[in-house]
Amino acid sequence: MSPFRRQPHGLRWERMQASPRFFDGFFRNTSGVGLRLKKGATFPMMREFLFRGRRRVPVAPLPSVSPLDAWARPTETGLRATWLGHSTLLLEIDGVRVLTDPVWSQRVSPSRLIGPKRFQPVPVPISQLPPLDAVIISHDHYDHLDYPSIVELIRHEVPFYTSLGVGGHLEAWGVPPARITELDWWESAELPNAAFRITAAPSQHFSGRAAADRNRTLWSSFALRGPRHAAFFSGDTGLTAEYELIARRLGPFDLVMLEVGAFHPAWGHIHLGPDNALEALKLLGGGSFLPVHWGTFDLAIHDWDQPAERLVEIAPRLDTHLLMPMIGAPIEPSRVEGVETWWRTISVLERAEPLGHAEKDPAQLMPIGDPVD
Repeated sequence: MSPFRRQPHGLRWERMQASPRFFDGFFRNTSGVGLRLKKGATFPMMREFLFRGRRRVPVAPLPSVSPLDAWARPTETGLRATWLGHSTLLLEIDGVRVLTDPVWSQRVSPSRLIGPKRFQPVPVPISQLPPLDAVIISHDHYDHLDYPSIVELIRHEVPFYTSLGVGGHLEAWGVPPARITELDWWESAELPNAAFRITAAPSQHFSGRAAADRNRTLWSSFALRGPRHAAFFSGDTGLTAEYELIARRLGPFDLVMLEVGAFHPAWGHIHLGPDNALEALKLLGGGSFLPVHWGTFDLAIHDWDQPAERLVEIAPRLDTHLLMPMIGAPIEPSRVEGVETWWRTISVLERAEPLGHAEKDPAQLMPIGDPVD
């Protein structure tokens, strides 16, 4: 098996061609936003990437805890979230367990030797996950669709829910077709043994695992709704007015998970960053906010802790219920009253060693399909 996919065919290809977002063989954002950097940004960005000293990788592994003891106990409120790093979360919603964008690999790359390397291990192996009811894959970039993790999850006999066309990867890697559900935006699926709905919704991003494969599959956010609670998972996205429509059609949400890392003003239309994430939260109608897509891989030019520090600076001004759990720490949003700045334990070490090891490891610098993913 290969980390690359086969070309779509049959019913999958017919459904892709029928999508309102599919034109001339490619998926496109509703707004028409593409991948071009902002005018005049290319050379300043490359200068910053190559020559400006940055704390892009922490000098030591970030703190984490094992969630196993907590997972063995039922949730008290019916809604619990465990951030396992980057965009991987275990969500427990009204008795249903959902795993998002599972990535356990050491590197997010087609190679085991080069490419962005994980800051610290996932606090629990896949083999020790509790029984899962669903796995959600937002899109097919390496830091969201991880070949070794998918192959290991096959043994868990869990169904996969993903964006239109991404099932081609899963099927090629050995996931039985009966366990793959591909969704276009606004399409929903009901879990077979629970009153639980998964709905794919708009996002503003792109796809592809190689240059020739770009935008051949769809990218999505996902709304998850049980009898009592609802959650929103952004996948990767830039700020889009479609979030107002998502709020009207699929909200309100008790828990909102938005990406805040791997952001740069030069590509601000396809990633959020902290400031735009808070604006997106407002468009979505609010809810407890759990930031993701930070603190795990070096995928941009900003300091590794910049997203977290920016959020704790500006979120209180907007009366945001901000959740910043330590990696692996299960939390029930309605029981969280404040933010513990646990990542700053590494900042203390960096005062003694100001230069992080990102600049010392050339293997970190390999671009994976695009400078932002």
